Amino acid sequence: MRDQIQLLSGSLIREVANAAMGREDVLPFWFGESDEVTAPEVREAAARSLRDGETFYAHNLGLPALRQAIADYVGSLHRPVGMERVAVTSSGVSALMLATQMLVGPGDEVVAVTPVWPNLTAQPLILGGRVTRLPLRARQGVWRLDMDELRAAVTPATRVLLVNAPNNPTGWTLTHGEIQAILDHCRATGTWIVSDEVYERLYYGAASAAPSFLDLCTPQDRVVVVQSFSKSFLMTGWRLGWLVVPDGAMDALGKLIEFNSSCAPVFVQRGALQALAGAVASVEPLRRHFQDCRDLLIGALARLPGIEVHAPPGGMYAFFRVAGVGDSLTYAKHLVVHHGLGLAPGSAFGDEGQGWLRWCFASRELQRLEQGLVRMRQAVEAGLPGAAAASVLR
Repeated sequence: MRDQIQLLSGSLIREVANAAMGREDVLPFWFGESDEVTAPEVREAAARSLRDGETFYAHNLGLPALRQAIADYVGSLHRPVGMERVAVTSSGVSALMLATQMLVGPGDEVVAVTPVWPNLTAQPLILGGRVTRLPLRARQGVWRLDMDELRAAVTPATRVLLVNAPNNPTGWTLTHGEIQAILDHCRATGTWIVSDEVYERLYYGAASAAPSFLDLCTPQDRVVVVQSFSKSFLMTGWRLGWLVVPDGAMDALGKLIEFNSSCAPVFVQRGALQALAGAVASVEPLRRHFQDCRDLLIGALARLPGIEVHAPPGGMYAFFRVAGVGDSLTYAKHLVVHHGLGLAPGSAFGDEGQGWLRWCFASRELQRLEQGLVRMRQAVEAGLPGAAAASVLR
């Protein structure tokens, strides 16, 4: 077994979920998905594909019709993108790994904006890369990127800059000015940018999507954008994503897909085609509902004593902290065991999240969030458990 694999950390979110094993009274808000099922017409498109016998291999890069539909969809939100720059992947996380395999080798330096979903920083380590963490800074619950710190961290020796915006877990979102500044700097250093933009449609500003590198970059820029059908189309279990890559990168990417998964299942791609066909009618209502969920949850949390929280501009998470909590894993387990409330510990996303908690507000019913808030209020009123309180002193 390689040392890089032995040294990988296990999922702290799974560790909290395991603490609730066998309990039916726990309200789970720890994972990054809604409790709403995929739309019936999307499920029917996949079922029809299976009934029609589409159970064979497909093209490495995806069905041409789906690649074109993705290109059209991306172009409706950002600058035009040709289908020759689009590759379909077997999940968004697979797209991230493919991008990392394409760009990172042993000893290469990767700078990652953190806190962040741990898979992003684990993948370069698996391939022998070195990860430098560039922390966002929280002020009164609002997370910001210090551009001077980014310029200092990303040098000509930096192979890849990893950015996830809107960010999981904080909801931090880039501005177009910051994107332009990052592009200019990485052009000067020769650094590749891998931008995870899977939450771009879950954006609560005036635009229909969060600011994207695809708004400003050219086909020649060293920019790889990662996307997924999971969040905006309620398709987490379908495991389908896509990549937008620069000119000249597709041949190499096609080889990597062949050696990883060969192709995405045809019936899953048929479902995705239907999802894109209904995007205009489905995504905006979903975004509005999630905004209602966000506003309810953030407003109620902000009224609880000792809680620091701010409404995130994007994503599907409230990231907050309770006064006095130093060890978020211990406190998250306490919430499960003693209050039946399942939240993700902030430390799952790196040391920058220690003391914070992530609550996924993508709930089909607002009442479910209200029930969780009752339990959170009871936990706050009960005070800190001994172990979590003691962790402040460690």
